[in-house]
Amino acid sequence: MKLAVVGTGYVGLVVGAGFSDFGNEVTCVDVDQLKIARLGRGELPIYEPGLELLVQRNVARGNLRFSSELAPAVAGADAIFIAVGTPSAEDGGADLSSVWAAGDAIGAALTGYAVVIVKSTVPVGTNALLARRIAARTTHPFSTVSNPEFLKEGDAVSDFMKPHRVIVGVPPGDERAMGVMRALYAPLTRTSDRLHFMDAQSAELTKYAANALLAVRISFMNEMALLAERLGADVEHVRRGLGSDPRIGPKFLFAGAGFGGSCFPKDLRALLHTAASRESSLEVVAAAERANARQKEVLAEKVVRHFAAQSPGAPRPLDGKTVAIWGLAFKPGTDDIREAPSLVLIERLLAEGARVCVHDPAAMDAVRARLGDRVLTAPAMYPCVEGADALVLVTEWHEFRRPDFVRIRELMRAPILFDGRNVWDPTEVARLGFRYHGIGRAAVGS
Repeated sequence: MKLAVVGTGYVGLVVGAGFSDFGNEVTCVDVDQLKIARLGRGELPIYEPGLELLVQRNVARGNLRFSSELAPAVAGADAIFIAVGTPSAEDGGADLSSVWAAGDAIGAALTGYAVVIVKSTVPVGTNALLARRIAARTTHPFSTVSNPEFLKEGDAVSDFMKPHRVIVGVPPGDERAMGVMRALYAPLTRTSDRLHFMDAQSAELTKYAANALLAVRISFMNEMALLAERLGADVEHVRRGLGSDPRIGPKFLFAGAGFGGSCFPKDLRALLHTAASRESSLEVVAAAERANARQKEVLAEKVVRHFAAQSPGAPRPLDGKTVAIWGLAFKPGTDDIREAPSLVLIERLLAEGARVCVHDPAAMDAVRARLGDRVLTAPAMYPCVEGADALVLVTEWHEFRRPDFVRIRELMRAPILFDGRNVWDPTEVARLGFRYHGIGRAAVGS
């Protein structure tokens, strides 16, 4: 099949490269000519494990191309994916300007029947409005389909190749569009039928509902963690007890420093905005959003409280202190720092007078662009802690899970650990001479 993908962000690149790997002829289009030039040289604008090899392989095969010209890519295409960004607007809703621009351009460029597939996360009703805009700009037949993405940053290639489900929202009775979607996803559904056909409104809502439910689970456990600290309980024991119940399951029950990224925060805001526009309320979702905003402050509060106890009455207890931070991306496996908890922590530490040194395996360029010389950047994890009065783990990259604590103890000026993801063993580090602070568990050590 001939495919066009409009937008070359996380979703567009993974979708384009993924479908090209199955022999389709794919052209990825973007208005950013510098990005297209980089892609043409084999340089990816994002960090995503496995994606670079996938792109390079299919460019070499001739299955995957990149262009800043939409019309040639759309002409003669069987299916056209819209995978542009839908960031939060000022009122909390989704900014659909890029979706409308893509739809208008596609309508003007159609040369025959095509299925226009919305991969972008969009509010309920967007597909219907998009169909009207395209129809106003073409005399050719077309179908609009909602096909929301369920790709985790850091594992997006695997999620595409081995999807748990493929949600497809089609107009009632549109057998032609259903046939195209079945053919398109046939290589991904050979072992089991993962295709779920429904109306477009239900498909659009499914995406938001899925992200909202996962966010609620995270916020719920973070609230349990705060309560556990006050009660003298250990949230890790609570998590294991809950996760062993098959009705609940173990996923998304880890307490931590709050969630960030490009999806959960904006999608919660958009869902709340949609509900409000229909005079409906989503109290559980609203509570999850508030709980997450509070949770992002927890690590900074722990650091400030610890040093304030050492210097009672000091206006800025972190003056003259150096704090090392491991992990800046909002999750492991990505360089994405959008709404990352690390940014909230850094801003508070700087405001309290701390000298901050940071390290992340993938997100250093993004942090330098965001914070400039306000923080020190270390080329590796151990140089980051040299001379530090405290080490804060924010993002649980694999290399941070089992570090050399003896070496860390020798490098640090003071042996203070703040484990924002509960990945270290409190008893072990306390035995090595550290003072340990976790999330939802008692502080231990001298």
